[in-house]
Amino acid sequence: MKKVLVFAVILSFALATGFSQNLSELFDEVKASVVVIHVISKQNTGLGNPYQQMEFGGLGSGFLVSEDGMVVTAAHVVNDAAEIMVIFSDGQEIPARITNLANQADVALIKLKTAPKNPTVAKIGESDLVKVGDPVFVIGAPMGLEYSLSAGIISGRHKLGKMTSSFNEAEFFQTDAAINTGNSGGPVFNMNGEVIGISSSILSRSGGFEGIGFAATTEIARNLLVDKPSYWWGVTPVLLSDELAGIFNLPQSAGILIESVTDKSPAYFAGIKGGYIKMVIADQEFLVGGDIILAINDIPVTSEENIAKIADFVIELPAKTPFNVTILRKGKVQNIRWFK
Repeated sequence: MKKVLVFAVILSFALATGFSQNLSELFDEVKASVVVIHVISKQNTGLGNPYQQMEFGGLGSGFLVSEDGMVVTAAHVVNDAAEIMVIFSDGQEIPARITNLANQADVALIKLKTAPKNPTVAKIGESDLVKVGDPVFVIGAPMGLEYSLSAGIISGRHKLGKMTSSFNEAEFFQTDAAINTGNSGGPVFNMNGEVIGISSSILSRSGGFEGIGFAATTEIARNLLVDKPSYWWGVTPVLLSDELAGIFNLPQSAGILIESVTDKSPAYFAGIKGGYIKMVIADQEFLVGGDIILAINDIPVTSEENIAKIADFVIELPAKTPFNVTILRKGKVQNIRWFK
């Protein structure tokens, strides 16, 4: 019996050592495909002056998906960014711009302004084949600690009720691999060194990681960024419906409040205005005073189905094609011309 116990201990140690060695080798193999993303964003101070803005920095992660410089990251990392700088493990620093972004799944595609030297492109796996219990590892820059690795398993698969433009629910993996601020947008790898998820968020009572992290699946990212590329509007939107629609005195059952507009974005060039007064309503903070979008090309933003129709409509439009946007500005309904 004692010999059996000793053998079991030796076997478990050997398996643990083997896993550690494999993980170390995988880290070395995929590290160069991972990037750190620094952003500078601008936001109104909220003190009542529409022209008074403050700058602040942000940090995230991502991974290279093409040799000419396409990078996948999380939408919330870059959506408000006036400047984006992508840093590679070999020290290359290359500015980038947003090409496609899908808030409903928290994924974005950005393009480097110049192609990286000696690029290592990430291998993309089939997230549909991933099972609960499969081992995974995450690489990113948690709390600014660049190229940190954490490991765990897939703890669950969840559809969070956020519809994509093709009427598919955005699906997320749940994982116990540590995800913290700075990991967002970074790759979640399977044990073949393939990306099967994009780090998105955590569920926490303390504000720190408590073993429940979420990552968008590569399948939904492919659907929203490649197969049917989502349009980046360049705004921070808040849906006003039910009681909020009444509080904001909307002429219809719902609208989209624009809290901020990203510099040099499509919304910026269309003349959309963001908020400049901080207000708390039902324990929720809003930046109000900006435009409220009521309809796009006569499709009212009154339901999830209509919002998906609007997304489809804009996606199908050729570049530089104008379309009509109906807004509520300072209590008056107006129409503005927007060029895709």
